Amino acid sequence: MTKKITTINIGVVGLGLMGCSITTCLLIAGHKVIAVAPIPADLLLAKKRITAHLKRSFKEKLVKKLPEYYLKNLSITEDYNELKTCGLVIECTIENIDIKKSVYKKIEDIIAPNALMTSNTSAIPISLLQEQTTRPERFFGLHWAEPSHTTRFLEIICGNKSDIKKGEYLYKLSHNWGKEPTLVRKDIRGFITNRVMYAAYREAISLVENGYATVEDVDRACRNNAGYWMTLVGVFRWMDITGVPAYHTVMKDLFPTLNNDIAVPKLIDDIVKQGGKGVANAKGFHKYTQEEARLWEETFTNFSYEIRALALKYPEDIVKKKLAARKKAQKKKQTK
Repeated sequence: MTKKITTINIGVVGLGLMGCSITTCLLIAGHKVIAVAPIPADLLLAKKRITAHLKRSFKEKLVKKLPEYYLKNLSITEDYNELKTCGLVIECTIENIDIKKSVYKKIEDIIAPNALMTSNTSAIPISLLQEQTTRPERFFGLHWAEPSHTTRFLEIICGNKSDIKKGEYLYKLSHNWGKEPTLVRKDIRGFITNRVMYAAYREAISLVENGYATVEDVDRACRNNAGYWMTLVGVFRWMDITGVPAYHTVMKDLFPTLNNDIAVPKLIDDIVKQGGKGVANAKGFHKYTQEEARLWEETFTNFSYEIRALALKYPEDIVKKKLAARKKAQKKKQTK
């Protein structure tokens, strides 16, 4: 890891929806990317997806160059041997530990001893995954959000045997990817965002199943409450801004009434057993025609670019920057 962090080659193994947007993010950041497709069908689709992401990014002024400028740094292949020049490899395969273990062996047979390995898993503990490798100290979780090239989100997760110094390196590196990352120093199932959000998902489903509100009602409440402030602040800053004591009072009475079931709720279980995948096949919590499902995907893509433009006006250190600017102005005024 002696190379400049902007010049290391990065491998991405798995070129589904997220693998393609992660690859796009890395190309935009200036990396040469070796993208390995374990599934042959991805060889046909991946370049089209990545090119479409880059075209839209240019249109939205996220990048200044046309797709060809970035695509010259992309190699899409089925050959794991091409990963040998990579200082970092990101695995993006399905959530199956046996498949991941097989992939890790293929990666480790090729990459250098000091190259880093990571997984984009959102469900399997990093400490468990790193046990499937020969060098667990160099293995980490890199949990991205979709679409990866527009969102600020990234979690870097250490397993029980991860070298924290290497985790801090990834934390520094990911700022070059346009992220405001979180370094999770102790492994926990679901990491940070999933533990917070799945508690909300469970309560939302419980409210619907018990007849307190419809799916549409709960979605509307989320959009117009948390959706109004969460791009700017997280839950702790929100409580600070709106008054900590009020939350303390509500928690005492509300917490005992919240859902704490450990089983998968029937509402979502029924949808999945009936083959529902959401807008991917127009079968989910909401009812869709094929056209509506397609338009929801299109609308979310549009939203992801527009909300990014707004969010970038409000980085996590915005108040510190304002304070610094104010102090600078005051000092300048005093020297006159």
